[in-house]
Amino acid sequence: QVQLVESGGGLVQAGGSLRLTCAASGGTFNNDAVGWFRRAPGKERNFVAIITRTSAVIHYIDSVKGRFTISRDHAKNAAYLQMDSLKPEDTAVYYCAVTTSPYLTDINTYDYWGPGTQVTVSP
Repeated sequence: QVQLVESGGGLVQAGGSLRLTCAASGGTFNNDAVGWFRRAPGKERNFVAIITRTSAVIHYIDSVKGRFTISRDHAKNAAYLQMDSLKPEDTAVYYCAVTTSPYLTDINTYDYWGPGTQVTVSP
Protein backbone atom coordinates (compact mmCIF):
# COMPACT_ATOMS: atom_id res chain seq x y z
CA GLN A 1 0.00 0.00 0.00
CA VAL A 2 1.48 3.29 -1.07
CA GLN A 3 2.02 5.94 1.58
CA LEU A 4 2.23 9.63 0.72
CA VAL A 5 3.97 12.38 2.64
CA GLU A 6 3.89 16.07 1.79
CA SER A 7 6.68 18.48 2.66
CA GLY A 8 7.79 22.00 1.84
CA GLY A 9 5.08 23.99 3.55
CA GLY A 10 5.79 26.95 5.78
CA LEU A 11 5.24 30.63 6.41
CA VAL A 12 5.87 33.05 3.56
CA GLN A 13 5.01 36.65 2.79
CA ALA A 14 2.56 37.52 0.04
CA GLY A 15 4.32 37.42 -3.31
CA GLY A 16 6.70 34.72 -2.17
CA SER A 17 7.15 31.15 -3.33
CA LEU A 18 7.09 27.66 -1.92
CA ARG A 19 7.64 24.26 -3.50
CA LEU A 20 5.66 21.37 -2.10
CA THR A 21 6.81 17.81 -2.53
CA CYS A 22 4.69 14.67 -2.42
CA ALA A 23 6.83 11.60 -1.80
CA ALA A 24 5.60 8.05 -2.07
CA SER A 25 6.83 5.06 -0.10
CA GLY A 26 5.76 1.46 0.26
CA GLY A 27 4.92 1.40 -3.41
CA THR A 28 4.82 3.54 -6.49
CA PHE A 29 2.28 5.99 -7.75
CA ASN A 30 3.78 6.10 -11.19
CA ASN A 31 0.65 4.47 -12.61
CA ASP A 32 -1.69 6.96 -10.95
CA ALA A 33 -2.76 10.50 -11.47
CA VAL A 34 -1.62 12.79 -8.67
CA GLY A 35 -3.73 15.58 -7.32
CA TRP A 36 -3.07 18.44 -4.96
CA PHE A 37 -5.86 19.64 -2.70
CA ARG A 38 -6.14 22.21 0.05
CA ARG A 39 -8.28 22.91 3.05
CA ALA A 40 -8.46 26.54 4.12
CA PRO A 41 -9.48 27.40 7.70
CA GLY A 42 -13.17 26.78 8.17
CA LYS A 43 -13.64 25.42 4.65
CA GLU A 44 -13.87 22.08 2.91
CA ARG A 45 -10.97 20.40 1.22
CA ASN A 46 -10.90 21.41 -2.45
CA PHE A 47 -9.09 20.46 -5.61
CA VAL A 48 -6.10 22.61 -6.64
CA ALA A 49 -4.22 20.80 -9.42
CA ILE A 50 -3.91 17.44 -11.11
CA ILE A 51 -1.34 15.71 -13.28
CA THR A 52 -1.97 12.42 -15.04
CA ARG A 53 0.37 9.44 -15.19
CA THR A 54 2.13 10.57 -18.36
CA SER A 55 1.76 14.29 -17.60
CA ALA A 56 -0.39 14.52 -20.72
CA VAL A 57 -3.20 16.16 -18.79
CA ILE A 58 -2.59 18.96 -16.32
CA HIS A 59 -5.41 21.00 -14.82
CA TYR A 60 -5.64 23.80 -12.26
CA ILE A 61 -8.39 25.64 -10.51
CA ASP A 62 -8.79 29.11 -11.96
CA SER A 63 -7.52 30.92 -8.89
CA VAL A 64 -4.02 29.39 -9.16
CA LYS A 65 -3.57 29.35 -12.94
CA GLY A 66 -0.39 31.15 -13.94
CA ARG A 67 0.93 31.02 -10.36
CA PHE A 68 1.13 27.30 -9.50
CA THR A 69 2.87 24.58 -11.48
CA ILE A 70 2.36 20.87 -10.91
CA SER A 71 4.95 18.33 -12.03
CA ARG A 72 6.14 14.82 -11.29
CA ASP A 73 9.32 12.78 -11.42
CA HIS A 74 8.79 9.07 -12.00
CA ALA A 75 12.41 8.22 -11.22
CA LYS A 76 12.03 9.78 -7.77
CA ASN A 77 8.48 8.55 -7.22
CA ALA A 78 7.50 12.12 -6.35
CA ALA A 79 5.26 14.96 -7.41
CA TYR A 80 5.61 18.68 -6.86
CA LEU A 81 3.59 21.84 -6.60
CA GLN A 82 5.56 25.00 -7.30
CA MET A 83 3.64 27.93 -5.86
CA ASP A 84 4.65 31.43 -6.91
CA SER A 85 3.11 34.84 -6.29
CA LEU A 86 1.44 33.47 -3.20
CA LYS A 87 -1.54 35.31 -1.75
CA PRO A 88 -3.01 35.27 1.76
CA GLU A 89 -6.02 33.41 0.38
CA ASP A 90 -3.70 30.52 -0.52
CA THR A 91 -3.29 29.83 3.20
CA ALA A 92 -4.38 26.25 3.81
CA VAL A 93 -3.28 22.74 4.60
CA TYR A 94 -2.15 21.19 1.31
CA TYR A 95 -2.59 17.51 0.58
CA CYS A 96 -1.49 15.23 -2.22
CA ALA A 97 -3.47 12.18 -3.24
CA VAL A 98 -3.54 9.59 -6.00
CA THR A 99 -6.25 8.10 -8.16
CA THR A 100 -6.71 5.74 -11.09
CA SER A 101 -10.16 7.17 -11.81
CA PRO A 102 -10.83 9.27 -14.91
CA TYR A 103 -12.77 11.74 -12.73
CA LEU A 104 -9.67 13.68 -11.86
CA THR A 105 -11.20 16.62 -10.02
CA ASP A 106 -13.59 14.50 -7.94
CA ILE A 107 -12.11 14.33 -4.46
CA ASN A 108 -14.08 11.18 -3.67
CA THR A 109 -12.20 9.13 -6.27
CA TYR A 110 -8.81 9.55 -4.61
CA ASP A 111 -7.56 6.43 -2.88
CA TYR A 112 -4.50 7.42 -0.86
CA TRP A 113 -3.78 10.67 0.91
CA GLY A 114 -0.87 12.26 2.68
CA PRO A 115 -1.28 13.90 6.12
CA GLY A 116 -0.91 17.40 4.68
CA THR A 117 1.50 20.29 5.02
CA GLN A 118 0.59 23.77 6.29
CA VAL A 119 1.08 26.76 4.03
CA THR A 120 0.61 30.18 5.60
CA VAL A 121 0.86 33.36 3.54
CA SER A 122 1.09 36.60 5.47
CA PRO A 123 -0.11 39.91 3.99
